[in-house]
Amino acid sequence: MGKKLAEIFREDSGYKIFFATLLITGLSYGIYKGMIDNYLAEIVTMGEFDRGLAEFFRELPGLLLVFILAVFYTFSAERMYKIGAVITMIGMAMLSLVSPTKLLVTIAIFVHSLGDHIQLGMKNTMSLNYAKPGRGGEALGQQNAIHQVGTLAGYLVVVGVFAVFASKSPFKLFFGISAVILLAASILSMRLTGESATDETKRRFYFRKKYTKYYMLEVFYGARKQVFFTFGPYVLILFYGASTMVISILFAVTAITSYFFAPLVGKIIDRLGYKVVMITDTLVLVIVCFFYGFSHHLFPRDVAFLICCLNYVLDSIISLASMASNVYVQDISDNADEMRATISTGVSVNHLITVLIALFGGWIWQTVGVETLFLLSAALGLCNSAYAATIKIDKTTGRAIR
Repeated sequence: MGKKLAEIFREDSGYKIFFATLLITGLSYGIYKGMIDNYLAEIVTMGEFDRGLAEFFRELPGLLLVFILAVFYTFSAERMYKIGAVITMIGMAMLSLVSPTKLLVTIAIFVHSLGDHIQLGMKNTMSLNYAKPGRGGEALGQQNAIHQVGTLAGYLVVVGVFAVFASKSPFKLFFGISAVILLAASILSMRLTGESATDETKRRFYFRKKYTKYYMLEVFYGARKQVFFTFGPYVLILFYGASTMVISILFAVTAITSYFFAPLVGKIIDRLGYKVVMITDTLVLVIVCFFYGFSHHLFPRDVAFLICCLNYVLDSIISLASMASNVYVQDISDNADEMRATISTGVSVNHLITVLIALFGGWIWQTVGVETLFLLSAALGLCNSAYAATIKIDKTTGRAIR
């Protein structure tokens, strides 16, 4: 791994320290993600609507990021990354210290997410700046891979801990340990001395008429993604009594599966075209949503639980097809800067719809049932397919007609 990184990154850059922090923060995130849903359900006793409300505040920093970066536009990417590291650590420490009340825990989640989103906004910029000329794509791939390795390690830590101490439910202890891990990452990040300019495209919204279909696709994708991200694990916990260990095993399986399937999905996009992939993946989603929402009506409880777990993994695979919309943007962009600005705006549009789905998804589940919630997700998937079908492709060039 070290030799591979040395081939991609400039020796005079801070990539070694940067990647060490990515690995450490990934470990912390895996511990946090592996426990948080069960903690909210079992200890904080959040119901369906409360979980959606907490997710609303967790996603809110993603929507606010463009404004935050605009305020701190004079700060380098490294400086913002350090600030994000400290804020993330504070949020995790709060989770380990505050009483398990809905309000205090939601505030802690918001603070942790704020720091996490600030760092997310800087990672690509720093990776690209540290990379050797012509190795930007590989740099981003290695950045994602090292974070996934750390996250997977975090999931496995939770699996091991809760296999041994399940009866004691040591949530707050391991939130504390995760905070210490983030403290180490924060201290290490202070050694980053680069002055990478923050990405201008992340400080503003960029709208052009030719990207209207892309923005709409992001709306549909963001909505359907949020249903599974927020409420998928909660269905397994509230409906089927899935333990923290089981949820972490499921997350670990999805991480491993996504790691191996991502290159394959990329090849499929290149071979069949982004339009075909965007239409097909959401048709598969309809099947996934149906079984996720109705398995408990159709099968014995244990069988229904297994089917839901399999469908959760399948959803993580078809979610990889979201790469197709970025390829579509690349296809119709006039230059790289325009492409980056458009994709950044798409992320903001995506977050706008995710915060709304998080807020109203819990209310829908509580009011009319989980079946309706996943039928809604399936309907959004069909809308995505129908909208993607309107993209016109030039048969001669294979590229989208603007």
